[in-house]
Amino acid sequence: MDIDGEKLEQTVLALLHLTSYKGHHRLRAWKGHDWQVMNLLYEKGYISDPATKAKSVELTEEGAKLCKEIALIFRWWRLGNQTSKGWYKLFR
Repeated sequence: MDIDGEKLEQTVLALLHLTSYKGHHRLRAWKGHDWQVMNLLYEKGYISDPATKAKSVELTEEGAKLCKEIALIFRWWRLGNQTSKGWYKLFR
């Protein structure tokens, strides 16, 4: 089975947004995700180096913006699917 790396990265970015918090005046997120994906996000400049003793990573300004955008897209898609399923049941 082929895995779409871009979709996997977007999913992890959305999850990072959900677990983000303000720490030391910067946005941080828990780093309990796949190490390969976390390293790719680090290489792209979205997060700080995940290979530290800290249990969280710092989101860069670009990473925080992208996380929020992706999380909003996922939320909109999920709500849209629930609504359409509800309408389908009403008119079935």
